[in-house]
This record gives sequence, structure tokens and C-alpha cells, in this order.
Amino acid sequence: MAEVEIEEVLSFKKLGVMEELVCACSNLGWTKPSKIQAEALPHAFQGRDLIGVAQTGSGKTGAFAIPIIQALMDKPQAFFACVLSPTRELAIQIADQFTALGAGIGLKCAVLVVGIPEMGQVIALGKRPHVIVATPGRLAYHISETKEFSLRSLKCLVLDEADRLLNEDFEESLKKILDAIPRERTTYLFSATMTNKVSIFVLFSCVSSS
Repeated sequence: MAEVEIEEVLSFKKLGVMEELVCACSNLGWTKPSKIQAEALPHAFQGRDLIGVAQTGSGKTGAFAIPIIQALMDKPQAFFACVLSPTRELAIQIADQFTALGAGIGLKCAVLVVGIPEMGQVIALGKRPHVIVATPGRLAYHISETKEFSLRSLKCLVLDEADRLLNEDFEESLKKILDAIPRERTTYLFSATMTNKVSIFVLFSCVSSS
């Protein structure tokens, strides 16, 4: 990914963010892009896959949420994007930011994690959300068990904290998810470190999406 000179980036608007979404960023206290956002957004707006190395607190959620929501502003679609998180707490935080950023367009976001009643999750999926934020095991469960739920129309997959997703006990769940979504998709991968397993997944994703 080519670097963007942060000094030259004065606003989200100059990066190509739509005015309504610029206002939503401002409401969250995001007055200017973080480094990871400035580097990622121009590529995301061109429809490219993203691979970002970023720590928690760097603004990485905005780096993938903003282009997803902007795409939905242009063409709303149910089950457009899925964000995978290694923990329940992080998934809820991500969903909260999606909801806040997408409030102006009525964004619907479903959270699939342990600790939320299963029937409530099934009802949320039945409302055909634009974005799903989930832990791998819980999403894999719904793929297998929830009738009439399908991710065959998914356009974007996000792996947040990919080093943890690929180095913990998620292998079986991730395989089930990858088998259930289109090979032709946009993939955003964010990791605190570039481990061997992350590198292998990147290579696999490039081959599968070609």
C-alpha cells in the first residue's frame, strides 16, 4: 500500500468521503483522518483489497467502516459486509461505531456473539442487516443452523485483529465462513503484526479471489 503524506491530508472530504459521512465522523469527534485512515481510504474507495498493520486505538475501525458505509450510501444492500472479530467486546465496539457512522442512512447492523440471546440474533438476521459484526464461532453456527440465512451475496469481508483470528482456535469456523461467502469479494485485513499465518491467509485470499 502506497503511503499518503499525512501533512497533505487536511480533511476526510479531501480523501473522498461524502459530506454526510464527514458529518458523522465529526459527531464521533473524528476531526481529521488518522494515519491508517489516510493510508487506507483512497485505496478502499478504488475498490481494492486492504492489508493494514495497525494497533488498537489507531482508528482502524474507521479505515474499513467508512468505505463500507459510503458504498452502502450509493447502493444499499442487505448482507453487504461482514466483520470478524476475535472477541465479543471488540465486536460490540465495532458495531457501535458502524451504527453511529451509519445513522444518517438508517444503517442496520447485526451483532453475532456469545452472550446475546440466540433468538434475538435470529430476529436481527431476519431484518436483513447491511452489516454483520461477529465472532467466527457464532457466525459459523448461524450459517449452519439459521434457516434462510445466507452470505452468498456478501460483497466485503473484514478480518479485524487478523493475527489473533488466525492464531487462536478459529480455524474450523473460518473455513466454514470462507466456504459460505463469494470468492469474488473485497477483503480488508487489519493486524497488529504480520505473522506467518496472516501472510498465508493473504496469499490464499488473493488466489481465491482471482
